[in-house]
Amino acid sequence: MKVMEKFRVLIVDDEPDFLETIVKRLQRRHIDVTGVGGGKEALEMLRDQHFDVAILDVRMPGMDGIETLKLMKKEMPLMEVILLTGHASVESGIQGMQLGAFDYVMKPADIDELIEKVHQALERKSLREEKIRRDKVIE
Repeated sequence: MKVMEKFRVLIVDDEPDFLETIVKRLQRRHIDVTGVGGGKEALEMLRDQHFDVAILDVRMPGMDGIETLKLMKKEMPLMEVILLTGHASVESGIQGMQLGAFDYVMKPADIDELIEKVHQALERKSLREEKIRRDKVIE
């Protein structure tokens, strides 16, 4: 699997302890990761910085993960998003995928599974970007 050498991940979760733990665990795996506590913060950060993959908690106060996903995909259609939840049912994961999410992972997240999903999302992003480049050359 060919994955970009350098990539950035944004994690959005309203549980500070979980967020801090997952950020540290990904950093230990040499992943460039930033964590924020809510959807509005995430959207503001995405306007100023580039991220390749976002990991969104589905259940958050204020702007939940599904609403954040909709806005992210509207503003950044190539952004790959993985939904993360400990509360939502399979239906919310399916709904998220219908809205453009790459996949979903249940909490407590197995770090190896989460990293594998990130790599799969990066591969998909790379393939989508390559298709866009080829289509532009053909035009």
